[in-house]
Amino acid sequence: MRYTRYAIYLTLPPGPLATFGAAWLGWDAAGRRSLDPPEVPDLPAPVDALTAAPRKYGLHGTIKPPFRLAEGRTEKQLETALSTFCAQHPPVALDGLVLSRLGSFLALTPVGDTFALSELAASVVHQFDGFRAPVEAAELARRKGARLTARQGELLELYGYPYVMEAFRFHITLTGRMSAGHLARTDAALRPLLDPLLPDPFHLDALTLCAEAADGRFHEIRRIPLSGQPRKQHV
Repeated sequence: MRYTRYAIYLTLPPGPLATFGAAWLGWDAAGRRSLDPPEVPDLPAPVDALTAAPRKYGLHGTIKPPFRLAEGRTEKQLETALSTFCAQHPPVALDGLVLSRLGSFLALTPVGDTFALSELAASVVHQFDGFRAPVEAAELARRKGARLTARQGELLELYGYPYVMEAFRFHITLTGRMSAGHLARTDAALRPLLDPLLPDPFHLDALTLCAEAADGRFHEIRRIPLSGQPRKQHV
């Protein structure tokens, strides 16, 4: 299959949270199939409407945002490089995940110290930037038109995306943007279903290479375990 863009994501291992999340979004990137939405009482709108924006990406947390391959680079080279990277980096332990309101949408966010996660994400963004083709002028102009800080504008120029490095905030998106009333009602409807499924603690134990197909949906290419040894602490 031919793909238009690639991304490096955190995806969840098989389990109740991954199963619910894929059904909620209506797209299983690992199985490459559409799913019927779950029954969730008291929602302010149909699930399909609430999840239209994030659906094509599948359930994920972004580590390196979607990019087109640079000239001369191949998918196989990218996969091999990611495999080498993952063999050199250990898993990241977090205290857990919680359902959060991020502005006008809902997402799962990490609990506790996220320094190691941010450090890992920064390493991925930097080390794999050689695989990224320059951002197209129209996309660059569109993003520059957003309300970016001066530093975010610099990051956009450097890495093709403004929310990386110190501007990175890890999250697993569950909905599109909505009104305050819809946000509160969706939160209240989802929370009792999600809370029992959320990991405590949460181990980021793999990175996943995903790719965008012609229909705009992202497919999982390979989920690669983080198998490096933890750094020794000097006393």
